[in-house]
This record gives sequence, structure tokens and C-alpha cells, in this order.
Amino acid sequence: MKVRFFLIMGVAGCGKTTVGRALAGRLGWAFYDADDFHPPENVAKMSSGIPLTDQDRAGWLEKLHRLIVDCLENHRPAVLACSALKEAYRQTLLRGTEGVCLVYLRAGYDLCRQRLAARTGHYMPVSLLASQFATLEEPSDALVVDAGLSVEEIVEQILSRSAA
Repeated sequence: MKVRFFLIMGVAGCGKTTVGRALAGRLGWAFYDADDFHPPENVAKMSSGIPLTDQDRAGWLEKLHRLIVDCLENHRPAVLACSALKEAYRQTLLRGTEGVCLVYLRAGYDLCRQRLAARTGHYMPVSLLASQFATLEEPSDALVVDAGLSVEEIVEQILSRSAA
């Protein structure tokens, strides 16, 4: 399978956005951050320290699915950073698609907590990290990369282990 789209997934603080931007830049592809697609009510909820429910995420996941399909159908290769924590979420996102490489940035709680504590200008508080790990269903069909590596090492592993 020739990769035409990367979905970079994992819990908050694992480095999805940083790695996604670096990978897209290296490939000359478009980059999208799923956080930018949340409706205002989801952002307000998370900003208040309230975890999202599956119902909260449903419309957001469908919007992201349409983005992926649009990119693939219009031959616009891209990278999307998205938590995609549950198998059901990934099935919604990738429904009927071909040419997508799912990359799971596996990270421990302490690393993510440290990164979130140091992050500024983002609505996701450290207090929601435990709910992210509780929700996470590790994928069985992803390219798994250690999120503790440097960004450059992660990008190299993704490129060497995928058909991009």
C-alpha cells in the first residue's frame, strides 16, 4: 500500500502535533491538527477540565473523516494529528479509506504529564491526562513509535517503516 495520508495518534502530550508538523514538512505534505476542528462547546468543556464523551466526539470525528476522504480523493497527501484513542474512533476516521498509515506515538504517563505541564496556549489541562489514558485502546494495526525519542528519530522511523 502506497501511503498517501498519515494519521498520528496518541494521548495528549505524546507529541502528535510536533511530530505531525515535522513529518508533513519533511514530505512537503499538508498538515492538519484535529484540535482545530473541535466545536467551541468541546473546547469549552475540555478547558473546564471536563473529559469529552463519545457523543461529544461524534460530529468531530465525522468532520475529520470527511477531511481524510477529501484529501485522498483529491490526491492531496496530508498528515493529521488526532488522539483517536478508541478503536471505534479510528474505525470512524478511516472508514472506507486506503493509503492511510496509522502511527501510534506510545508514551508513558510521566512523559506526557511533564510535556503538558510545560505547554502554554492550549486548552487541554494536565488534569485530563488520566482520562486520556483511561480511554486509550492501543491499536493492533498501527506503526508504533516510542514518543520519548527525538522528533527527528520519530520521523525517520515513520518514513523507514512505512511505504511513504
